[in-house]
Amino acid sequence: MHCVTCPDKIPGLDAGSCVTLGNFDGVHIGHQRLITRVYDRAKSLGIPSVVITFEPHPLRFFTGKKTPPFITLPKQRSELIKACGIDHLLCLEFNQELANMRPEDFVSRILVQGLHVTELIIGYDYALGKGRAGNFALLQALGHQWGFVVEQLQPVMVDQAIVSSTRIRDMVEAGDVWGARNLLGRFYRVSGIVEHGQNRGARLLGFPTANVHLIDELFPKTGVYCCWAELETQLYPAVANIGYSPTFGNEVLSVEVHLLNFHGDLYDQELKVHFVQRLRGERKFSGIDELKKQINQDIALGQTILSLPEARIS
Repeated sequence: MHCVTCPDKIPGLDAGSCVTLGNFDGVHIGHQRLITRVYDRAKSLGIPSVVITFEPHPLRFFTGKKTPPFITLPKQRSELIKACGIDHLLCLEFNQELANMRPEDFVSRILVQGLHVTELIIGYDYALGKGRAGNFALLQALGHQWGFVVEQLQPVMVDQAIVSSTRIRDMVEAGDVWGARNLLGRFYRVSGIVEHGQNRGARLLGFPTANVHLIDELFPKTGVYCCWAELETQLYPAVANIGYSPTFGNEVLSVEVHLLNFHGDLYDQELKVHFVQRLRGERKFSGIDELKKQINQDIALGQTILSLPEARIS
């Protein structure tokens, strides 16, 4: 897959392309169905497949830091789209010019002149251009004008409700990471660089923890989780605490991960944390001994859950 920021930099489009576009926050099973449809149609037509996305997220452009936290940051989003087998990922800078662009101009400049679009496939609720005026009906009319086909997919449903980024975000924020897996098609994951923390895990408790620094990502609800910790493609069973460590009076939200059966230096390395199940909420303990006892119980329960076939990462 080639990742580019300008349609002119994509080679081999003279014979046409099959295209979809969107923000794809989460790259959930609804997004995956859409991207897979583009991949399949492109293969059957013998033309390249193209996914268009935007950075920053349009909502972030209009509202700044007031936007909800994102399910996937650009790097992970690109990795997940790549895993769908797509040929080209076009990431357009969302700026004032793009915000003001009429759908007719976007179609003419980007899709027709830039990508030589043959087929455009969109999600059930997608609209492009200024004021979201480029809905399915208008895109169909523009397709007739410019000679490309437009297809709109129906929403993907799970438990009689539409799969959406908002629904997944609500589930993760409520701590239901096990349920969110059914909508994401994978366990919810965050990643960050391991920093020096308070040095309490190993020194006071006997459980060394990796303090993972997150930037602009969605935090699951505070509490203790069993998870898989991924270090350079190697997976380790782990237990993670998300919270403020009330026993020690912390005021800063942190993610502390204890890797089971791991001995080594994690500082300054990227650690990916796949959340499997929330074990309990955060609570304040009377002292170190009570906390250590609870941690041992958390680890035992976490190991039991992670041993289940449905808790594994393929």
